[in-house]
Amino acid sequence: MSKVKTSKYENKQNQIRSMKTPEIEVFKNIYDDREYKIKLEILEFTAICPKTGLPDFGIVYIEYIPNKVCLELKSLKEYFLFYRNIGIFHENLVNKALEDMVKASKPNFMKVSAVYNLRGGIKTTVESEFHAK
Repeated sequence: MSKVKTSKYENKQNQIRSMKTPEIEVFKNIYDDREYKIKLEILEFTAICPKTGLPDFGIVYIEYIPNKVCLELKSLKEYFLFYRNIGIFHENLVNKALEDMVKASKPNFMKVSAVYNLRGGIKTTVESEFHAK
């Protein structure tokens, strides 16, 4: 029986789900009787690659259908600036951001996508969605 080879980065991202991040503020959605979509782009996103220690650059796209509240943009910008010195894999960033924004705003629908700049001939896009029940 062969042994599964693990990366030396195994368990290096376990703290991400419980990591304390800046508060995402919200404001009352006065059109909560109407379904509409909000699309946001964070054009200058950066974080640290946990493998190389080098910066990763990309664009984060957020698309959501609000329920009772909407995301406040200044706090959202501060939230994403927090990651500029954090070592985090692309997949973990997208899922952590989705988790935090859903917790703050309880939307009807939310999708977070990150499109990272080309590195080593590979372009990475990660997407994650939430659907209210």
